[in-house]
Amino acid sequence: MEIETGELQRLRTGPGAENDQPRPFLVRVRFASEDPAQVIDNARAVLTCVVAQMGNWPAFERWPQLLPTWFIQRCAPEHPEPEHGEPFDAEAWLRQWRAMTPQQRAAVDQGPWMLSGWLYYFDPTEEGMGDDRSWWWWDAGVDESDGGWVQVATTGWPFGSGSLSWLIEASGGTDLVYGP
Repeated sequence: MEIETGELQRLRTGPGAENDQPRPFLVRVRFASEDPAQVIDNARAVLTCVVAQMGNWPAFERWPQLLPTWFIQRCAPEHPEPEHGEPFDAEAWLRQWRAMTPQQRAAVDQGPWMLSGWLYYFDPTEEGMGDDRSWWWWDAGVDESDGGWVQVATTGWPFGSGSLSWLIEASGGTDLVYGP
């Protein structure tokens, strides 16, 4: 799909003259920030790193060395505090997460995301949702009024936007508003 193959190019240089391609369904996410250009630069840096790895997805342990340190630091700790001194069972937690409804996941997603949870939506292996992503970077810009926007190509409306929201929030954006 052209949207997927052109995403890395759009991250690096913006959208090109894609007049010969059918226009995808685009959604714009507006955000507030004292430095919206920095939010966009931050989001681009993280997503460029992730999209560049799609052909050869690294083991989870490698991501802290690949992604910007500030992004790793803004993510929630990987392992919730064990209850009653019991060791954390990552496989059981992942099974529980995958069994949740979208509404249950949304309730959990109100705070910072764990890195593993965020990467899950990009992971193209059978362990993740990367082959079934619902948004792809299209463009971004700064508004005149202390804010900016990120535009993504989507599979339709509504779409799975949680990973996009976390990317923008971790990058420094607040007060996100989705629309055409």
